[in-house]
Amino acid sequence: MTATGGGRRREHARSSAGTRIDPATPLWQGATVFRVLTFLFALGVQVAFSPGYAHPVLSWVLVGVMGAWTVVTGLGHTQGWGRTLAMVAADVGVVLALLALSRLALTTDQLASPDPLVTTIWAANPVVAAAVLAGPALGFGVGLVVAVATALVNGYVDTDISRDGVLLLCTGLVLGVAADTARRSHAQLERALRVQAAIAERDRLAREVHDSVLQVLAYIRRQGSELGGDAASLAAMAGEQEVALRAMVSAAPVDPTDDRQLPSIDLRTLLQAQASSTVSVSVPGTSVPLPGAVATELAAVTRTALSNVAVHAGVGAKAFVLLEDLGSEVVLSIRDDGCGIAEGRLEEAEREGRMGVARSIRGRVADLGGELVLETAPGEGTEWEVRVARPSTPRRSDETVMMSVRRWAHRRGR
Repeated sequence: MTATGGGRRREHARSSAGTRIDPATPLWQGATVFRVLTFLFALGVQVAFSPGYAHPVLSWVLVGVMGAWTVVTGLGHTQGWGRTLAMVAADVGVVLALLALSRLALTTDQLASPDPLVTTIWAANPVVAAAVLAGPALGFGVGLVVAVATALVNGYVDTDISRDGVLLLCTGLVLGVAADTARRSHAQLERALRVQAAIAERDRLAREVHDSVLQVLAYIRRQGSELGGDAASLAAMAGEQEVALRAMVSAAPVDPTDDRQLPSIDLRTLLQAQASSTVSVSVPGTSVPLPGAVATELAAVTRTALSNVAVHAGVGAKAFVLLEDLGSEVVLSIRDDGCGIAEGRLEEAEREGRMGVARSIRGRVADLGGELVLETAPGEGTEWEVRVARPSTPRRSDETVMMSVRRWAHRRGR
């Protein structure tokens, strides 16, 4: 939290991506074993054929480079830092260079015969790495490059070279499909585990809420109805909250990362429903469709902010909600003209166990991958600004100008 001009302060909250486990790790480990085994095979070929090479010393140098590169790539693939496109590109470059130099090491008769090149089947390793990293398309492409390079180095194409080329292409395709399948299966498993955890947490909360809050609300509703007068109004409000709370704890949990669970929703509708005599809502003239999970979370953020205004902003405080659709992102602002928030009050509330801001506002925005900005100062009101990126058709320039005018008016309180 940093101080800004005019006694106001600005607070930013961004989501952070945690370290994710690569579901293709077993395939990378297998690729490392394959690389070692193919190098040992190439070493055996070198021992058997190098006495007849035109330049046996050069062939041994090439084998030494193969061994060193096997160690480097093996460490990179097993430890994770080598699972990049740059490493795959370097792998392809090393193999192509060794293939070309093999032409210098072998005699003309050996190149024209079925005798293997210095690299032998070790040349298939970049095909395996590309397929595991990026799927069948890149695996097939790298396999095609290595197959063509092998044919060019030999200077001819026969059944053996054609067979090896087909095997390279099939290796790239099959391993690429396996890697993609592993990642999709892992994502589906994570989604299922999230939903399962959400169901378990919902059931736990439902039991606690039923044993405490719901019983209190039911008691208030019943007693208020019996007393009548102002107590009856209080009873009606308690009854509404009881119904809403029961619906919330009994609803099936929604995975916020799976937009298929909720259809596209016009965010304007959810925000306009929160307008009242003390809450002014300003939205674009055209619909603002968002994935259902995103729209409902933004509406919940607005509802929490408005609830804080009603409770903490002071008597007579008014709130102003502004929604802007900038095409590439949606900007939601909730401002009030109340007493503002004192320095350190939010941190103190969080230490006291009040999680309205920490979880209902900050937590929701972080889960959406958005940016949250708070501007407040004692006696100068409070403004929350939420920015959530989404793919959309960019707005026309005249709409952008109108949005700027509306934002200026929103900040001026007009």
